[in-house]
Amino acid sequence: MNRRAFIATLPALGLARSLLAASNSPGSRIGICTFSCHQHWKAVASKQENVKFNDALSFLRYARELGAQGVQTALRSKDAVAAKQIRSLTEQTNGYYEGELSLPKNRSDLAGFETDVRLTREAGATVARGVLSNGRRYEVFKTLEDFHSFQAQAKQTLQLVEPVLRRHRLKLAIENHKDYTTDELLDLMAKIGSEWIGVLVDTGNNMALLEEPHGVIEKLAPFALSVHLKDMAVQPCADGFLLSEVPLGTGMLDLTRIVHALLRANRSIVFNLEMATRDPLTVPCLTPGYWASFGADRKTAYLDAMMQRVKANPPRGPIPQMTGKPVAQQLAEEETNNRQGLAWMQKHIHS
Repeated sequence: MNRRAFIATLPALGLARSLLAASNSPGSRIGICTFSCHQHWKAVASKQENVKFNDALSFLRYARELGAQGVQTALRSKDAVAAKQIRSLTEQTNGYYEGELSLPKNRSDLAGFETDVRLTREAGATVARGVLSNGRRYEVFKTLEDFHSFQAQAKQTLQLVEPVLRRHRLKLAIENHKDYTTDELLDLMAKIGSEWIGVLVDTGNNMALLEEPHGVIEKLAPFALSVHLKDMAVQPCADGFLLSEVPLGTGMLDLTRIVHALLRANRSIVFNLEMATRDPLTVPCLTPGYWASFGADRKTAYLDAMMQRVKANPPRGPIPQMTGKPVAQQLAEEETNNRQGLAWMQKHIHS
């Protein structure tokens, strides 16, 4: 089947996924993902004192104290007892757990991946996050050929893991992770064509690829298995623009439109807050290297429109800046932002 035929299958495949999700719908839930506590996890890794969690179970307890119903995080352990403790806590508190999985690089990694899938299911997850690239497209890939090689390998990886996911009945949500454009990710979903592999919709990431965010979300929504909910701020800089997560409701995104689009597609979708309290990211779209892994016509189609959006949407307030601040202050500001985000979600998603 050629690309045109694949794209033609998307509406029907998306509808099928939406109906499948709705048929098992317990209602949407709200929680928090690993990276929303990025500064805390860094403090754990560097063995800072007075951290409030240090593993998946204590992170879940911490998240519940903040007002989350659950978490999306890796187990960080091969211990079946720890997995069962997470499941027990979510069942006792009517919470949820979504996993995170590292995808195998080749067939020799598959046994370890299956162990992780089994433990993730034992912890109570029915959905787990995955990424195809850990880096940003414009930083990792130096040519379009490099990116095409990555695409081919990513497709092979998903084909390799699909039978494992199906056997254990765990759905894998692939994040739009500043790597694939929306159309490329939709094309990949059509080629894989499995109910066990869908999309984790991050509401801000594709802005780094200069795509209009609301359109991205509405196109990906039929394939959505989970969400990273964030609000965004932009401001121009010499190489392009700065991109920042900001507290929900204070940025440039129409979050009501976004939430409704995702709920229409999947009533049981989980909204995981991802409020990254960190320095702004530079998106160097005014430099030649940024465009090296894209097709020749993309710059003409996207650059001017994105820079106009940047100009038209200056930040509405201060944006997070972490450099130079003591660890204790970074952790306090991160927790404040997460509490605010969860309160916004309680009011606007669960009200």
